[in-house]
Amino acid sequence: MAMWAEIQNLNSDIQVQIRGIYSEHFPIEVRHFLAAWLEDQMWAEVNPDNPQYDQYVAALITQFCAEIDMKVASMNNSAESYLAKMKLSDAVAMFRQKYSNNPGQLFNYIRQCLAHELKIVQAAGIKSHPNINIGAILGAIPRADDVELIQQLNVLKQRTSESSDDLKRIDEETEAFALLYHECTKIGAMLEHISNSTKTQQIISQEQTMQILNKERTMQSQKEKIEASLHQKMSHLVQMCIALGEKLKENVQILNTLQIRVLDHELIRWKRDQQLAGNGAPFNNNLDNIQEWCESLAELIWLNRQQIKEAVRLKSKLQINIPIDVLPELSQQITQLLSTLVTSTFIIEKQPPQVMKTNTRFTSTVRLLVGGKLNVCMSSPEVTVKIISESQAIQLLKSEKLGTKQGSEMASGEILNNTGTMEYQQTTKQLSVSFRNMQLKKIKRAEKKGTESVMDEKFSLLFQSTFTVGGGELVFQVWTLSLPVVVIVHGNQEPHAWATVTWDNAFAEPGRVPFQVPDKVPWGNVAEALSMKFRAATGKPLTPENLRFLGEKAFRNQMVDNNTLLSWAQFCKEPLTERNFTFWEWFYAVMKLTREHLRGPWTDGLIHGFVRKKQAEEMLASCQNGTFLLRFSDSELGGVTIAWVSDKSEVFMIQPFTSKDFGIRSLADRIFDLQQLMYLYPDICKDHAFGKYYTPYTDNPPANNGYVKPLLVTHVPSWVGGAGYSNPNTPQHTFAQSPDPSRDTPSVASSYMGVQSMPIGGANSAMLTEQPDYFEQIDFKDALDDFCITGNMYTTK
Repeated sequence: MAMWAEIQNLNSDIQVQIRGIYSEHFPIEVRHFLAAWLEDQMWAEVNPDNPQYDQYVAALITQFCAEIDMKVASMNNSAESYLAKMKLSDAVAMFRQKYSNNPGQLFNYIRQCLAHELKIVQAAGIKSHPNINIGAILGAIPRADDVELIQQLNVLKQRTSESSDDLKRIDEETEAFALLYHECTKIGAMLEHISNSTKTQQIISQEQTMQILNKERTMQSQKEKIEASLHQKMSHLVQMCIALGEKLKENVQILNTLQIRVLDHELIRWKRDQQLAGNGAPFNNNLDNIQEWCESLAELIWLNRQQIKEAVRLKSKLQINIPIDVLPELSQQITQLLSTLVTSTFIIEKQPPQVMKTNTRFTSTVRLLVGGKLNVCMSSPEVTVKIISESQAIQLLKSEKLGTKQGSEMASGEILNNTGTMEYQQTTKQLSVSFRNMQLKKIKRAEKKGTESVMDEKFSLLFQSTFTVGGGELVFQVWTLSLPVVVIVHGNQEPHAWATVTWDNAFAEPGRVPFQVPDKVPWGNVAEALSMKFRAATGKPLTPENLRFLGEKAFRNQMVDNNTLLSWAQFCKEPLTERNFTFWEWFYAVMKLTREHLRGPWTDGLIHGFVRKKQAEEMLASCQNGTFLLRFSDSELGGVTIAWVSDKSEVFMIQPFTSKDFGIRSLADRIFDLQQLMYLYPDICKDHAFGKYYTPYTDNPPANNGYVKPLLVTHVPSWVGGAGYSNPNTPQHTFAQSPDPSRDTPSVASSYMGVQSMPIGGANSAMLTEQPDYFEQIDFKDALDDFCITGNMYTTK
């Protein structure tokens, strides 16, 4: 608790900055009561975007909530502790509801708050807690100027408070002026009455005349003094109004600057990061921070707007003639700021799938970042969703109107369950609506040109609604477009659809015409996108050697550098040399295979993967017999082959295994099966490398239906390295093996339950069963030849 204790002794200005860091999303009371625990955790050493830390982050956040519970339970029931207990209880309830499915977001939020603290403490020239790694924590914060933005908002809040005080003083001076003016008017009326009375009286005494004249002179003098005071007060009021107008003008200018920073920089950057996350980039989701800034802006804009309206009312009341009246222009500017803020903060928090299959359920969430502050929730706004084409999106952005008949009829398909009502969650302070059961029933496509296909065509989901603010004073029609989506009707269209999406996510530029992307981009940028995609799918990025291999493949065996331009056609349109598939189709199939079946060995570095056949042969040529490596097949989509050195010092390649093969028997078990394979390149014992991935043996007796499930193992013919084979899951039999000389490729076998059956055994006979799919791997006669009986186990080679 050393750092927090030191903060308590800092001057008031610095403590104001510290308080500005914390908000209802992470109350300062939690920081205070859990100071020691928070400062003892490893915030700097953990990257929550790395999947390997998922369990640690989840456990830490669970412990964090438990620490709050224990703190609440330990507090006494005194009046002093009551409010603190309530605040902590509300905070932990909010943490659990909001972050139970995303603990990494809360982890990042806490880390950012601590980092901001450290920056302020550093700026004050005070040494922080010796156990806290300032550099590491600050290095984890992508936007180091957040504190400056918070400080500027706090300064603007102070200025707005001061202008409110100025308005009160003007109002008080106005009332005083009105009273004095009323007094002056009253004296003037009395003087007029005396004058009229004197004229109407024909005979009065000299003494009465003197009394009337004295009274008139006294009242006239009094009136003159009041008029002089009124002129002085009026001059003072004019100066106060001019000064207030200038202050309000400066406030609006600061508001405009801050709003540009929040909307045109922070929010646009968040949207860009969200799009890159579609390609697998780490996503530092700081939307809650942005909402806080937007809510502060909304509150300040509304307060300044009310002040401008009040200043206009006072000016009208006083009938002051100000030489340069800025209020009408300020009134327009502040209303435009509010309109921009509301329309810009209607955002898609959770994007719909960018590859969308018809008649398949999908979800999405939209959120209004300023809905709570402006009480938009009071009108329960309804949101509707439509799918529009690229040309319709262009047309929409040009007109920027949805109130027209053209806008209301804009759609290129039919979406079921496409309406929802925005609801305000008191705990999270969010106004949002989640569409959980949308379904695209049909799509209307544009006419294709040249080599275009349906997988090249981009659509977008249009979310639209109408909000009322200020009790119906202002009405806003708002809309937002999703990231581009590609609509498919069959799974075989998915690879090319993902090519379109990946290219768009990687190379889209802010402010583009929907949905234009460059036709050619430098290979370095493509390589970065591919590595990002592969890392997200498999847990490990591509190495420079991997990317060099991919570059040569994409450019058809040409030497390239990072500045060489790769075209869209080379990427996913034109087939590779002597192949019937494109570069992207090959890469996508490899990525899919690795994600679904090879993720563990790949992240452990056991698979070389991106190695050409000739290079693999050169690598293995000088290795001892039984050395092998794994490489992705050049000739077969989504295939991995094993290259190994035989006992005759020859390098052989096993026919590539695909996803279908690994669905039958895993890579590790297949490597275990093959006795010829002994050392993973360069000299790692295969059991040491793949042992943790072997399937443990379980002795399964015949099922209740009398069938015995066979176990199929992989072997290669004896002429490429010996006739023996090893089965990891069954006892070894003593029968001699007779490989079929007609087989000229290694066999791949698997186990199934079900259709074909063969009776085996004597009195206690059982049935051995196989499904038809098995015989796609090996014919029925070979299956009969392969069955070996040892004790009570029935296995195939």
